[in-house]
Amino acid sequence: MLTSKERADLRGQATTIDTTLMVGKGGVTDAVIAEAENQLTTRELVKGKVLEGAMLTPREVCDAICEATGAEGIGVIGTKFIIYRFSEKLQAERNQTGRAKRKETPLGKKNPVRKGAQARRQAAKKVREQRNEYFRQMAIDKAIERDRERQLKNSD
Repeated sequence: MLTSKERADLRGQATTIDTTLMVGKGGVTDAVIAEAENQLTTRELVKGKVLEGAMLTPREVCDAICEATGAEGIGVIGTKFIIYRFSEKLQAERNQTGRAKRKETPLGKKNPVRKGAQARRQAAKKVREQRNEYFRQMAIDKAIERDRERQLKNSD
């Protein structure tokens, strides 16, 4: 199952590729499914078109091909549809050439403004803690000094 960001990225990649899979008046036949299977194995991302003579909608064609090939429907716009299936063969080729495609997606982007505000808050907290520790230590020293003075007065 792809996330919405991955789907959006694949839709963006699909804008530059040509339409290679055509579905005509015969509908989704075994030949169409075999061709989709072949293209998914070699390319991973396939753009198809449903011709006017077909009695199916592009959404129905996309769903039927995805069900038959184990692919995922990325999107349907007008008469065109986009399907995707991860290919182990292509991944092995990418690994050999050093161009691995699947990268770790960041869990979340950090907001630089928020990061700066957090850094300022932490710095201010550290200054407060240092100041409080200083005054706490001074109060302890004064109390010890008073006790010594009292002991000296009482011993006289």
